[in-house]
Amino acid sequence: MNLKLGGIRPAASSRIGGLRDMDPDARRAAIVDACGLDVATGEALSARPALPIHVADGMIENVIGTFELPLGVATNFIVNGRDYLVPMAVEEPSVVAAASYMAKLARAGGGFTASTTLPIMRAQIQILDLGDPHGARSVLLAHRDELIALANSKDTVLIGLGGGCKDIEVAVFDESPIGAMVVVHLLVDVRDAMGANTVNTMAEMLAPRVEEITGGRVCLRILSNLADRRVVTASVRVPAAALSTRDLPGEDVATGIVEACALAIIDPYRAATHNKGIMNGIDPVVVATGNDWRAIEAGAHAYAARSGRYTSLTRWEIGRDGALVGTLEMPMAMGIVGGATRTHPAAQAALRLMDITSAQELGEVTAAVGLAQNMAALRALATEGIQRGHMKLHARNIAITAGATGADVDRVARAIVEQGDVSVGCAKRVLEGT
Repeated sequence: MNLKLGGIRPAASSRIGGLRDMDPDARRAAIVDACGLDVATGEALSARPALPIHVADGMIENVIGTFELPLGVATNFIVNGRDYLVPMAVEEPSVVAAASYMAKLARAGGGFTASTTLPIMRAQIQILDLGDPHGARSVLLAHRDELIALANSKDTVLIGLGGGCKDIEVAVFDESPIGAMVVVHLLVDVRDAMGANTVNTMAEMLAPRVEEITGGRVCLRILSNLADRRVVTASVRVPAAALSTRDLPGEDVATGIVEACALAIIDPYRAATHNKGIMNGIDPVVVATGNDWRAIEAGAHAYAARSGRYTSLTRWEIGRDGALVGTLEMPMAMGIVGGATRTHPAAQAALRLMDITSAQELGEVTAAVGLAQNMAALRALATEGIQRGHMKLHARNIAITAGATGADVDRVARAIVEQGDVSVGCAKRVLEGT
């Protein structure tokens, strides 16, 4: 609903030198300063707890406490010509670092570009007990304008913002486990909301009239999380030279990434892990901004199987100039109004950190992070293997598990990496000086 979350600030650079070497307080201060955030927003990003118990108690049932995840910030992102510092709530090591590094490499080609279709969500109304399902479809389509007007009769705010039900579709399923059925789809422009409550309300409101029109019985009245009319496309073009490593020329790295993606395109066993890597980047942004990561996951994987065979959500190619070209296309039903985005203080602060002004913009940035994460995973697989870099960053977790605290965490982590044995046993020996 085109909510502005504090106004457009002067463009901030997403490159902050030495960020990883700072302690959390200094790191947060640097981010707040770079983004020009106010004191209250900075505090919301660091409050302990970030979610007050009385707020949590109003969000779900039977609240006994809150559960926290680390909140990091990915740096270096340029999306559609604008710099972004991107909040990511995630427990897995290497995710934030990998996304940030790939975004740094992508700057050599101008960063990421992204575009989004209109924020159209889909609600389904299932109609049973019909003797003439095809005749019912015909009569429903004849009442199209009436049904759209009825759907739009209550939410005057949404209509005033240019949203609302825009069309209906009617499908006939001649064969199902319970016989023939008809399903009406309401196509609703939900503007800057995720839209679940809006489309569910419309579907429930229309159900009695649909029964009158068809003579059938309405069963389900619910949104679909396969938001295939609300799709974001992100792309990146990285000069081969920017991909060079100590051991490999950039041209070989680019070829390796394309070859690694090829297996995900043809093999669902690889595609599942490949797409999980994409979601490693997307889910943390969705969680940090108070959006529904389960809906995003469901839509992504259903979209990956829309041809009847599960496949990769990304494509990687070598351009005519030798540059590595990557694209990601997937549904992105995110919102900046309603739900936890409105009630969770840290989620509001995360949106302000990015200076997001529309749900479409948020989806575009999030997709860029997913594409960056995919590039990072494929680059690692095509070069040194996935474990070397991951275990180096995982070493701090291992050190903590072994009992290290304070300065000993980094000391033990460095030692076990140098020894090539990132294990709890090795960490304990280092900690004990044996």
